[in-house]
Amino acid sequence: MINSVNKPALVAELTELYMKYEAALCSNDTAVLDNFFWDSADVVRFGLNENQYGAADIRAFRNSRAGFKLEREIINLKVVTFGEDSAAVTLEFRRFINNVERRGRQSQMWQRFPEGWKVVSAHVSFLEESKE
Repeated sequence: MINSVNKPALVAELTELYMKYEAALCSNDTAVLDNFFWDSADVVRFGLNENQYGAADIRAFRNSRAGFKLEREIINLKVVTFGEDSAAVTLEFRRFINNVERRGRQSQMWQRFPEGWKVVSAHVSFLEESKE
């Protein structure tokens, strides 16, 4: 049973962790990114054009993006904690690809393990481009 939703200290802790994740993502620091994900065959990441099942798949994907940088503007970051050990992190983002603005969204489920907080499920997608 969930005794508490959104304890301020936990929201602050997860927000700080997420911002470290974001910095690693934008600089393609694969070692730091790998450490944020649960090292399990059960972790899942749905990317823009790919699905990864298990830590090995996620690691291989990240390592295949040599030199890739993902600068983006975060919009509407939301961290919701459930009890002491589970959290959802969602956000919208805006980035430019070949000088074209793209908007997207991301969601992650985080779980606290003895070794610390880990992403156990992640999804990222672009919104459909306007036809106007």
